[in-house]
Amino acid sequence: MIETRKAISEKAVLIGIITQQQNDKQSEEYLDELEFLTSTAGGVTVKRFVQKLEKPNPKTFLGTGKLDDVKAYIETHNIGTAIFDDELSPAQLRNIEKILDCKILDRTNLILDIFANRAQTSSAKTQVELAQYQYLLPRLTKMWTHLDKQKGGIGMRGPGETEIETDRRIIRDKITLLKKKLTTIDKQMAVQRKNRGKMVRVALVGYTNVGKSTLMNVISKSDVFAENKLFATLDTTVRKVVIKNIPFLMTDTVGFIRKLPTQLVESFKSTLDEVREADLLLHVVDISHPNFEDHISSVNQILDEIDSADKPAVMVFNKIDAYTHETIDDDDLITEKTKAHYTLEDWKKTWMNDLQKESIFISALNKSNLEEFKEKTYNEVKKIHIERFPYNDFLYLE
Repeated sequence: MIETRKAISEKAVLIGIITQQQNDKQSEEYLDELEFLTSTAGGVTVKRFVQKLEKPNPKTFLGTGKLDDVKAYIETHNIGTAIFDDELSPAQLRNIEKILDCKILDRTNLILDIFANRAQTSSAKTQVELAQYQYLLPRLTKMWTHLDKQKGGIGMRGPGETEIETDRRIIRDKITLLKKKLTTIDKQMAVQRKNRGKMVRVALVGYTNVGKSTLMNVISKSDVFAENKLFATLDTTVRKVVIKNIPFLMTDTVGFIRKLPTQLVESFKSTLDEVREADLLLHVVDISHPNFEDHISSVNQILDEIDSADKPAVMVFNKIDAYTHETIDDDDLITEKTKAHYTLEDWKKTWMNDLQKESIFISALNKSNLEEFKEKTYNEVKKIHIERFPYNDFLYLE
């Protein structure tokens, strides 16, 4: 099922909606992210289509008039792919394919495709493959259009299962096998975690592409794959790190994203176990991203789902070298100051000043404020270490 292939640039149009739950600003942000996902998968975004609706059309997602506009553009500009920002139901997928007559992807399918291309280890490949089959199972009908014209009635009943029923059963069997394989992998990973002893465990968590792997490389002096693309890291990497006189384990985990497919959350449970079993979380945030506050809430929501929201944590605001802000001229009395005009110092005086957690502003790429970051991490690890080994004198011999 899982395919790894070279990314070929495909021309694509992106399609989103504005609803009561998702205003025009949010819709634009999601489409920006969808464009980055498309680029990561090897596609080129040519145009965006957005429609205001109370709720998505249950048959075609968009209104029929808007879908006709999309079809005309696709035919005129020879576009091969249409990518929708929300997960499409099997019925929507079939109906849209009939109308547009091109490859149709939704956000979930696109993320699964990127994951399939990025997976390296047996564990990651198995987890992605399981998610792919779970996504595919209810959508099988679109693959067997030659069965759409099967007739019922006298003399037309077959001797057994139809081809699609057979295929569904094969996929269900495959899902069962993959779940068993994952259970075995989970046990192996649990043993590995157990064999690490009582060392303090620190996990890097955060939105995708915030610089977790770059920070991991700098702190642990290792060579974890890092790239300015979404989901560069799928496989959990654990390294032993020593700051001053305390050794601890640092884990680089898969990045989170808004609208993360439920199939992936389910299948990546063993990877997320690294976060669950961590003693300290380093929540890395890309401060240079205009929507970093939304990213923080998305990560906190997923941490809450896996019962890890109450763990000791340090907020690490990364990429200060890339941070820019808008300015207001001294003689400009009209323009109102917004968050877009905040300097880093302004941000530090906002809700960040009231954070219950420790926070630090760094640049992992330029190694700015890394000594201060190490000091903060050391102090947090030391607190946990003292609780775990209360009679360990070497801690106080600096």
